[in-house]
Amino acid sequence: MTGGGPVRDIGVTPGENCWVGSFSAMASPCDVLVETVGADETRRLTGLAADEAWRIEAKFSRYVPDNAVARINSAGGKPVEVDEETASLLDFSATLHELSDGGFDITSGVLREVWGFDGSDNIPSKDAVSQVLQRVGWHKADWQRPILCLKPGMQIDFGGIGKEYAVDRVTQRIREASSCSVLVNFGGDLGVTRAPAERPAWKVGIESVGGRVGAADTLIDIRTGALATSGDARRYLLRDGVRYGHILDPQSGWPVMNAPRSITVAADTCTQAGMLSTLAMLKGDNAEAFLDAEKVRYWCRR
Repeated sequence: MTGGGPVRDIGVTPGENCWVGSFSAMASPCDVLVETVGADETRRLTGLAADEAWRIEAKFSRYVPDNAVARINSAGGKPVEVDEETASLLDFSATLHELSDGGFDITSGVLREVWGFDGSDNIPSKDAVSQVLQRVGWHKADWQRPILCLKPGMQIDFGGIGKEYAVDRVTQRIREASSCSVLVNFGGDLGVTRAPAERPAWKVGIESVGGRVGAADTLIDIRTGALATSGDARRYLLRDGVRYGHILDPQSGWPVMNAPRSITVAADTCTQAGMLSTLAMLKGDNAEAFLDAEKVRYWCRR
């Protein structure tokens, strides 16, 4: 979860047969598309969405001082007791770590100290990666809910699940507050509160790879549930014709090779969709086979 603190502005504009509320959170543009109601109701629902997104960002962003993550990361090897919400995210992260055979690891964020995916050819040395890798590994953590103890120098980062978690929380809050169909879109990860009444489905574009940034080349229909996307369209390194995407293998400290450029997955919740798209990216060449075995609807770009 990235960002240096949200800009707390909300905008409301008319869209195509809907109203659109917008704000920024977690370093992403966030939209709330509300079917068949006016600007005032859209502003109210967007306010609910923004408050929850900003709350989650303030609590779990690694860029915010003295929040839940900062207290864990600065503990210097001492045990830290966490609240129920943080404990649930840690449990989910531990489950993903197990399901991925160690491929998903919330302690791998420290690898950003040597990897910067800015489109350049700045590949770190093997020695530099090996040094940082000594501080990576969820198996090295002692997690006995609600107490977490990391070895000195280790850190956690919820960036791999934070935005999807926020989409699900916001979608649920709006579902409880309104009978309208609302589409929540946080930087391409989205959820729908209920099936639309005035249209067959919400239409969502999947961004093309290799083309103009932000341009969609596929439109899909979504009535309920959620979508999440993982990919390296904007974060990569390129050296000697080899593309290094930003999905890192926490066991080697190096990018997963031969992974798709992007994977979009449809599921009941955004958290579930994000889990599947991330696990598929970690499979590299075997991404499609993994998703086929999971029997989910997906769109894979190479």
